[in-house]
Amino acid sequence: MSTEIQEMPEQGEIVIATVTKVMDHGAYVTLDEYDGIQGFLHVSEIAPGWIRSINRFVKENEKKVLLVKKVNQKRGDIDLSLKQVSKDQKKHKLKEVKKFEKGKTLLKNVQDKTKLSDKEIEKLEDDIYSKFDSVYDAFIEIGRNGIDSIKELKLSKKTASVIEEICSKIKLPSVEIRGIMEITNSASNGIEIIKKTLLDVLKKDPSIDITYLGAPKYRLSITSEDFKSAEKKMKPILQEIQQNIEKKKGQFVFTREDSKKTREN
Repeated sequence: MSTEIQEMPEQGEIVIATVTKVMDHGAYVTLDEYDGIQGFLHVSEIAPGWIRSINRFVKENEKKVLLVKKVNQKRGDIDLSLKQVSKDQKKHKLKEVKKFEKGKTLLKNVQDKTKLSDKEIEKLEDDIYSKFDSVYDAFIEIGRNGIDSIKELKLSKKTASVIEEICSKIKLPSVEIRGIMEITNSASNGIEIIKKTLLDVLKKDPSIDITYLGAPKYRLSITSEDFKSAEKKMKPILQEIQQNIEKKKGQFVFTREDSKKTREN
């Protein structure tokens, strides 16, 4: 007779947990990603300094992002920390979980439309993970670059067609970077020079947008799939506008504004 060993998290891992019981000396939690195994969050690891009331920081049924401080495999003990989790770690973990949940929803949609068995959908998920960090990432990639993004998986025509259809309806996440251009030209045809320069730029790329804010200000915004690619686009555009304006004896000043995510699916 063999006993199945339950998977345990590793020391230093960031996990999602649900608070099940709050006491004066700490709180018991269950780890969502490890079949609900139990861990303990000692009062000294909840927040810096002296804590008058634990309930100010943790409540029953609340979900928390925690750090695994110590794991005792033999005893099955897991010690956790809330205060040692940074804002960036929390943000990254919640984003990771969100992606996982979206991926599950997308696969369920595929299964409903293709009538694949649970075993077949599980194999599809494993195949996707062999190439991508998450199912959600795979579907975003297909949405951007087509079904050939997963051609190595050798899917049936029906499955490929269904996935392609689902991906075509996904709103792709994007980011926007922008800034204010102050452009002046005192020549008699200065307005025409500015207008032609900006229109020439707009014709080159649909991800570029220029809005007139009232002389001499124009807002330049660039939308792309991530900040790195958006920044890469912006530099040559600004250089082109500035060179063309100054070549015709005009003045150009650019001031950056805050960047933002324009869509998060």
